[in-house]
Amino acid sequence: MEPGEALATGAQIAVALAGFAGVVVAFRSSSLHEWSLVDKFRLWLLLGSALVPLLSCLFGMLLLTIKPTPLSIWHWCSGFSLVLISVFGFFSRRRQSELGRAAIKDMGAYRYLFYVIAILGTAIGLLQAYNALISGVFWLFYAAIIFQLAIGTLQFARMILLPPHTSET
Repeated sequence: MEPGEALATGAQIAVALAGFAGVVVAFRSSSLHEWSLVDKFRLWLLLGSALVPLLSCLFGMLLLTIKPTPLSIWHWCSGFSLVLISVFGFFSRRRQSELGRAAIKDMGAYRYLFYVIAILGTAIGLLQAYNALISGVFWLFYAAIIFQLAIGTLQFARMILLPPHTSET
């Protein structure tokens, strides 16, 4: 598969995932403003896991339209992706700190999955830095997109399968 096709496919999946967020909001029994902070955080993670890879794909497709294709295209794409991942990670960490430590403990066994995802996400960020500065290959850039889409899909499944959080923490 050519990079342009792969990016187009990634963008389509990201748009579908963002649309699923609307489905989640529409089928909940209460208004979004009445949701608990934990459920709002879950929705934030779902939307971010759709929008970050979408913007990365669109940026890559934009650069692919330049003729002749720049040799450093994947350096630039990974740098852009790293900025997006960092900004999303910063705001996610901020929102998580608003929830407090008890919210993470209340996740039960899912908190270990949360920690594994955080570690893998950090590794993906480091790979993006490596790709932006040294390697400049497409597959490392695309690995970040796939990771984010996979996490978004997992978050969507969790929101569908888990009942709404009942406490106001």
